[in-house]
Amino acid sequence: METDNPIITDGPPDREDFETQVTGIAALAEPLRRDLYRFVVGQATPVSRDRAAAGVGVARHTAKFHLDKLVDDGLLVVEFGRPPGRGGPGAGRPAKLYRRSSRELAVSLPERHYELAGRLLAQAVTDAERDGVAVGDALSHAARAAGQTLGERALREAGKRPSRSALLAAAIDVLVECGYEPRNDDTSMTLVNCPFHALAQEYTTLVCGMNLELMNGLADGLELANLEPRLDPAPGRCCVRLETSTGVAPRERTQEMRP
Repeated sequence: METDNPIITDGPPDREDFETQVTGIAALAEPLRRDLYRFVVGQATPVSRDRAAAGVGVARHTAKFHLDKLVDDGLLVVEFGRPPGRGGPGAGRPAKLYRRSSRELAVSLPERHYELAGRLLAQAVTDAERDGVAVGDALSHAARAAGQTLGERALREAGKRPSRSALLAAAIDVLVECGYEPRNDDTSMTLVNCPFHALAQEYTTLVCGMNLELMNGLADGLELANLEPRLDPAPGRCCVRLETSTGVAPRERTQEMRP
């Protein structure tokens, strides 16, 4: 089975993007700014400063300050145009208008990546219908392919002819970005956080199997011998543990993603 649409290309959002998300959401903690945002997004057309000010009952210069802060924080965007009914010679300069940004902002602590799970499941359903296979099998292949892409990215980031420690460090960086909160010791890597926690609570077998295949794919792409993902569920952490000791039997490189 081949997956037409790779789930992961450049990886999850980085720490800078996380800070941007937090800043954008924190902007709405200010009550007036939150009222202005709600007013703008509740209108059918972009809103001028004057209309926004009147809509929430504040002075125009106050509305301007907060609207522009919402633009700076990525929650609104600006365009220029004339109000309905005003056009032609003598209509004046186009006004600055505000509308909701198309950017999606979400922060979860601890980190969750339900969008990734959703993409994997959607890919699995698509592949299963196309190839006439069970959805569970298709999900395993989609998850492993996505994990392999992550592992290959970590391999590139580890540099040319990387040492084992450099490869493990690159793998940890990738897993941190995915929200797993890895903790490494001499014999294993524990994933303290499950990015799919709520789903795993209700659909444990399905989601833990998907998680395992993600980690198997990571190990495939990383090309690191003696890195073996294993299902080892326990309270307070992810269901998968990565055995990293030199005593673990080397894994075979997966050349194809076909059954």
